[in-house]
Amino acid sequence: MKILSSLKSAKHRHKECKVVKRKGRVFVICKSNPRFKAAQGVKSKR
Repeated sequence: MKILSSLKSAKHRHKECKVVKRKGRVFVICKSNPRFKAAQGVKSKR
Protein backbone atom coordinates (compact mmCIF):
# COMPACT_ATOMS: atom_id res chain seq x y z
CA MET A 1 0.00 0.00 0.00
CA LYS A 2 1.46 3.34 -1.03
CA ILE A 3 1.76 6.00 1.67
CA LEU A 4 0.53 9.39 0.53
CA SER A 5 2.20 12.64 1.47
CA SER A 6 -1.16 14.18 2.36
CA LEU A 7 -4.01 12.23 3.89
CA LYS A 8 -6.29 15.23 3.49
CA SER A 9 -6.30 14.73 -0.27
CA ALA A 10 -6.91 11.01 0.27
CA LYS A 11 -9.94 11.71 2.45
CA HIS A 12 -11.65 13.74 -0.27
CA ARG A 13 -11.25 11.14 -3.03
CA HIS A 14 -14.56 9.50 -2.15
CA LYS A 15 -17.49 10.59 -0.01
CA GLU A 16 -17.42 7.38 2.08
CA CYS A 17 -13.72 7.62 3.03
CA LYS A 18 -13.04 7.95 6.76
CA VAL A 19 -9.90 8.95 8.65
CA VAL A 20 -9.16 6.58 11.56
CA LYS A 21 -6.37 6.60 14.16
CA ARG A 22 -5.12 3.20 15.31
CA LYS A 23 -2.05 2.57 17.50
CA GLY A 24 -0.44 5.92 16.66
CA ARG A 25 -0.98 5.52 12.94
CA VAL A 26 -3.44 7.36 10.71
CA PHE A 27 -5.44 5.42 8.14
CA VAL A 28 -7.93 6.36 5.46
CA ILE A 29 -10.43 3.54 4.98
CA CYS A 30 -13.17 3.18 2.42
CA LYS A 31 -15.49 0.16 2.58
CA SER A 32 -17.22 0.70 -0.77
CA ASN A 33 -13.96 1.19 -2.74
CA PRO A 34 -10.99 -0.47 -0.98
CA ARG A 35 -8.40 0.86 -3.43
CA PHE A 36 -8.68 4.27 -1.73
CA LYS A 37 -6.94 2.91 1.39
CA ALA A 38 -4.03 4.95 2.71
CA ALA A 39 -1.78 4.93 5.77
CA GLN A 40 0.58 7.37 7.44
CA GLY A 41 3.06 6.67 10.21
CA VAL A 42 3.71 3.07 9.17
CA LYS A 43 7.30 1.87 8.98
CA SER A 44 8.09 -0.20 5.92
CA LYS A 45 9.42 -3.71 6.49
CA ARG A 46 12.70 -4.47 4.77
